[in-house]
Parts: sequence; C-alpha cells; structure tokens
Amino acid sequence: MNNIFKFFTPQDKKFHPLFEQAGSNALKIAESLLEMVSTADAESRKTIFKEIERLEHVGDDITHSIFLELSRNFITPFDREDIHQLATAVDDVADYIYGTANRMQMYNMNSISEPVVKIAELLVEMCTDIDKAIKELRSFKNIRVIADACIRINSGENQADYVFTLAVARLFEYETNAIELIKQKEVLQTIEKATDKCEDVANVLETILVKNA
Repeated sequence: MNNIFKFFTPQDKKFHPLFEQAGSNALKIAESLLEMVSTADAESRKTIFKEIERLEHVGDDITHSIFLELSRNFITPFDREDIHQLATAVDDVADYIYGTANRMQMYNMNSISEPVVKIAELLVEMCTDIDKAIKELRSFKNIRVIADACIRINSGENQADYVFTLAVARLFEYETNAIELIKQKEVLQTIEKATDKCEDVANVLETILVKNA
C-alpha cells in the first residue's frame, strides 16, 4: 500500500519526466553514433559529432536536474539511492558514447571497422530497451516489459563483449601499423564500455523492480 501511495504523490511528477527525458536522450545519442560510424563522409561525421556533443550536454543537464530534485524532495517514487544510481548509470551511457565519437574525431579515423559498427547497432538496441523500461517505471503496470528489457540488455552486452574480444584479437594478429592499432583498440574499448554501462542501467532497473513490483 505504501508503494501505491508513493506513486500518486505530487513529487513523482518531477522524477518520472526527468528519467524519461534521460532515457530518450540516451537513445538519441546512440542512434547518432550509429549514424556517425555508418557514414564514410568526413564532413557528415563532423556534423553528427556536434549533435552527439550537444546530446551529451543535454544528458548532463538532465542528470543535474535529477540530483537537484533529489536534494529538494523528501518523498521519492523509489529509493533515493536507486534514483541516484539510475541517473548516474544512464548518464554514463551517454558519456561513453560521446567518448567513442570524440576519439574517432581526435584520431582523424578515415575508416570505421565492422566490429565498431556492430557494437553501435547493439547500443541502439540496448538504449531502445532502456528507454522502454524507464517509461514503465511511472506506473509499474507492465513489469514484464521492464524484466524483458533487462534480459535483452544483458544479452546485448554479452554479444558486444564477444565482438570486442574477437576484434581486438584480430587487430593484434593482422594490424601491422602500431599507431593504427592503438587508435582502433581505444575506440573499441570505449564503445564496448558503453555497453557495460547499459548493463549497469539494467542492473539498477532490476533492483528497482524487485523492491517496488
């Protein structure tokens, strides 16, 4: 009964919209990264990178707003610690996606490897599930949606880990240019880390689900 009451308190009108904005922003930045790694045109990449940079700043602002509301409100829709962890985890996803794009720009990478594109595709799928799951936190009417999304996110991270491991192994086997090897490996590590952060979001969502469903 306490949980039901908490979801109808006025304070909830502040947290849920902010989390939904964060989830939507994470999906947008993932989609932008996929667009960036899928184009061979250098000028187009620069334009897309600027959008990724803008979205990363938007994510920072949303996270700051959540923390600010957390400091102002005593009653929250779910545990304060979980609110903080969820906001941080979603922000981390955006940060590492931006970090991937930033490295590609700084290193003036002319070609993007197939594994990077594959992981970018997985990121879009995972962020789509994050966006869906976060929307369900408002009512908890369809908890199966949250649970299934978390399962798919965990599966996506496993796939990304496999793609990353194989790609790095092939880099060391076939890449003879040491500088190019370092560039490719750093981009792979950063984009793979973004999928790890998606899994962190899923872990927090599962914790919230156990406590509140």
